[in-house]
Formats: sequence, structure tokens, C-alpha cells
Amino acid sequence: MWNNGLLDLSVWQLVAVTLAMTHVTIVGVTVYLHRYSAHRSLELNAGLKHFFRFWLWLTTAQNTREWTAIHRKHHAKCETVDDPHSPVIKGLSTVLRKGAELYRAEAENPDTLRIYGKNCPEDWIERNLYSRYPLLGIAIMGVIDLALFGVIGITVWAIQMMWIPVWAAGVVNGLGHAVGYRNFECRDAATNLVPWGILIGGEELHNNHHTYPNSAKLSVKRWEFDMGWAWIKVFSWLRLAKVQRVAPIAHRVEGKGHLDMDTAMAILNNRFQIMAQYRKLVIGPLVAQELAKADASVRHQFRRAKRLLSREPSLLEDKHQARIQTMLEHSQALKVIYEKRLALQQIWAKTSSNGHDMLAAIKDWVHEAEASGIQSLRDFADQLKTYSLRPHHA
Repeated sequence: MWNNGLLDLSVWQLVAVTLAMTHVTIVGVTVYLHRYSAHRSLELNAGLKHFFRFWLWLTTAQNTREWTAIHRKHHAKCETVDDPHSPVIKGLSTVLRKGAELYRAEAENPDTLRIYGKNCPEDWIERNLYSRYPLLGIAIMGVIDLALFGVIGITVWAIQMMWIPVWAAGVVNGLGHAVGYRNFECRDAATNLVPWGILIGGEELHNNHHTYPNSAKLSVKRWEFDMGWAWIKVFSWLRLAKVQRVAPIAHRVEGKGHLDMDTAMAILNNRFQIMAQYRKLVIGPLVAQELAKADASVRHQFRRAKRLLSREPSLLEDKHQARIQTMLEHSQALKVIYEKRLALQQIWAKTSSNGHDMLAAIKDWVHEAEASGIQSLRDFADQLKTYSLRPHHA
């Protein structure tokens, strides 16, 4: 009886129960700690919030204020020496192997907690139990696992303790800034690991999140799936959650042929989607066209051209900059569309605080694009005019 625990489960039942418990932990991290506490992209029922606090105390020893502060600092200082866990700065192997240690080290920084840890729980149970005895919870979880599952409960407990350090601190914070695909060229190196955010509750869609950090929904493309968002929909249906913010929707009014303030604000609001469209509609076709015309002796220079010409400039290495310059020397058309891409990004970087200046700058950009003689660029300029903050109703 003792060897098999109170539940006396089969091997497959043990696997299922372990995965179910680790999934609850993941939901607690992604919905409560991440989307609610760190970013306030949704509101949660008080009872649900406390359940997650209690469960995370049992299974991770994580403190809400520490986790929230460290994550907010990660966004504020991303890919700089002050980033608590940037693989760009600290090295991918370091973040993969020592992600939890980096977290614990940053949690000891009082400035991090003071500056970035505002509006976190400071009630009686937080002060006198969760924060005061952080290791007591995981000790209690160990006893519970032993009682329910017997000797194998030690393994179940070990898996629970490793789940967040490995998947969140290691994989998401490490690989999520090193490998994968990028829907958007945000200013840091964040990537989407896979389009199906199931195992880590949607945190796999890390590029989407860094582009729209205050969105409760991490999936953006129709073919992407965010398990955390699925749980938020369930909690909303049960009236346990209320979504505050999601990524903006790029509305277009077909047939609209003029630029106005509504268009300028829509372009600013949807700038990341628009630059993704520029990559698809302008850079991609022109690279293919130039590659077809290129002499065999220089064709290798155009390798990965679409990706390099679309890349956030601050993330380009010197060798990539050199390759871009070589490509631009071989193609006047690529030079034009690359410079126009940078010029478009500069518009909202320099004029976003003044709508009238931004509108004037966009009009100038569109006029130059229309006069460029490059059809894909002209088509894109026409598409820019159709953007609107609100959907069109006939």
C-alpha cells in the first residue's frame, strides 16, 4: 500500500496525472503571473488569483512580486547588459543551463523589486506564509506526492519542480530569443518557437508577445494556437476573467484612396503588421525578381536576402550588414526598397507624438513610392491608403 500510495495508479495514470498537474502550473504562470500580474492584459477573479498563488507556492516556490518584477525588467531592458536573462548578452548555453539561477540572482536585487514590482500582493498571507516560507510549499507538495503516489511520488515531485525552470526559464527565455520564426521585426531577438503554443501554455509564441506585450492573446496568425488564450476564454465564459487588451486589428477600407489622420493613426497602431506586409508584398517579390536576373557569379550574394533586408537593423551583425551592402550595390531596385523600408520605420519613430507631422511624412513617403517606378512598391503605397482605425460598414 505504501509503495503505491493512496491512489495506487498505473504507470499511464501516473503520467497523465503528472502532466495534468504540470499543466496547471503552466496555466498559473502564463495566465496569472505573466498576462495578469506582469502585463495586466486581463483581470482575474480574486478566488482564481489566490488559487494560482497557492498552487505556484506548492509547485514552484515562486513569489508573485519577484517573478513580475524580473519579467517587467526583461521587457524594459531586453537584450542589454541589464536584461536578467538575455541569451544575446549572456550566451544561449548559459540561459538554457542556468535560467533558474539567473532568476534567483535577480530576485536578490532590491532595486529590481522596488522599481518593477509594483501592484503585487502584499496581504497577510503573502507576508506571513508565501514570501516568508517559500520552500515550505514545495516541501508540502513533496509529502502530498509521496502520500498519493507512493515511492514514485518522488519522481512526480521532481518533474514538477523541474518543469518551470526547464521550460520557462530555460527554453522560452533561451531558445525563445535564439531560434524559431519571427512574424514581426520587434526591436529585440524574440522568436516564436512553434506555431502551436500548447506545451508551455502559449509562451512558445514569444515574438508575438514581445511585439504586443500587453496583449492577453499571444497568437496572431490564423494558424497559430495559444493554449493560455484558450484557458482565458474558458475563465471569461465562467466570469472568472475579463480581457483588458489584445493586439490591434489592422482594418482596411477597400477602395479608400486618400491619406487622412485616421489612416496615419491606423498605420502607427498597426506598424508591425504593416512592416510584415512590406516584407511579403515588396521585399519578397523583388528579391525573387532580382535573383532570377542575377548572374550566376553573384547569385550567392542574395542568399537569405528577404530575411536580411527585413531584419530589425539593431539585430544585424557586421557580416550581415556587409552582405546587405553587397546586395544593394548589385541592385538599384533592392537599394530603393531597402531605403524606403528604413524611411517608413523612421516616420513613426520620429513623428509618433505629433499626428500632423506623421501624416505629412507618410504622404511624402507615399508620393516617393509612387514615383519610384517599382510596381510592388507602388501597390504597397496604394494599400497604405486603405488602413483605418475602424472597420468599414457599408
